[in-house]
Amino acid sequence: MSKFCPDVLGQLLIRKEITVSMDFIQESEPNLEKPIVIAAMQDMGNVGSIVVDFINDNLNTKKFRVAKSSYPGYVLDRGGYIDLPDEKWEYRHAEDLIVFGGGAGQPQTREELHSLCQDVIDISKKYSAKFIYTLGGFHTNRQLGKSPQTFVTTTSAQLKNQLERLKFDITPQSSLITGFNGVILGYAKTNGIQGIGLYGELNEPEIPQYRTAKSIIKTLEKLTYKKFGDTVELDVMADDIDQKIQNRWPPKYRE
Repeated sequence: MSKFCPDVLGQLLIRKEITVSMDFIQESEPNLEKPIVIAAMQDMGNVGSIVVDFINDNLNTKKFRVAKSSYPGYVLDRGGYIDLPDEKWEYRHAEDLIVFGGGAGQPQTREELHSLCQDVIDISKKYSAKFIYTLGGFHTNRQLGKSPQTFVTTTSAQLKNQLERLKFDITPQSSLITGFNGVILGYAKTNGIQGIGLYGELNEPEIPQYRTAKSIIKTLEKLTYKKFGDTVELDVMADDIDQKIQNRWPPKYRE
């Protein structure tokens, strides 16, 4: 009969506890009936966070639930001392709408990713959500100028055909969609909830892509028959990014 020494047993218990790596705090109970859910996190070009923050700001959404990482995968060096990150994502609501995500970064582990996806599904079911929309960046080498396209993919062939008839641009080829902004569609599909992913074209994933975010918002408005706000501010931010980039180039490369 094998025996565990106390140190080994303690390590096993710690490992088991750490796998439960998310805390969920319900702060209030909104009165919602069959809302749509928009769920997205920071990704290429910060697109997910830009869109989520834009919607929350313009619709004056109210926070009702928070998801927090119990064991972040990094620390913040403040220059000689460290801080622990306050890694969290909020559920917010407005009339007939739940918005989840935004914030900084994505889940650090597979356990966190799947725990968050399952929680979004649980909240969607709790309030009898009709649809889950997610969104992110679509990296391309096509030169976009100031008019990136937004492509959509869905949780069923039937829904795809319906969107094609309505003249929405379907994702042009097979690909892998990684991270929360892809996996959540898989969770929606396996739980019988219709889902649509909106992915806006971008050339530079490391730079905030405000025009891509604007394109996604306009497409989302057409899909949901909702207005999320005046996107002029996104044009201004995009122009400011362009100017900063151009000012860093040597004079001979400037237009």
